[in-house]
Amino acid sequence: MDKPKSRFIRVRCKDCENEQIIFDRASTIVSCHICGSKLAIPRGGKAEIRGEILEVVE
Repeated sequence: MDKPKSRFIRVRCKDCENEQIIFDRASTIVSCHICGSKLAIPRGGKAEIRGEILEVVE
């Protein structure tokens, strides 16, 4: 059985260092819950991740 290409990742915000779990293929802009800066921007497939990727959540 094939593994899915999409996954959840733990990202640290570059502005306030809040850690948040987001989808790596987000279809909408994902903002930080604390400061509101953009963590992920959709790009028609894999999202552009603006924070520091800490781990892949399985």
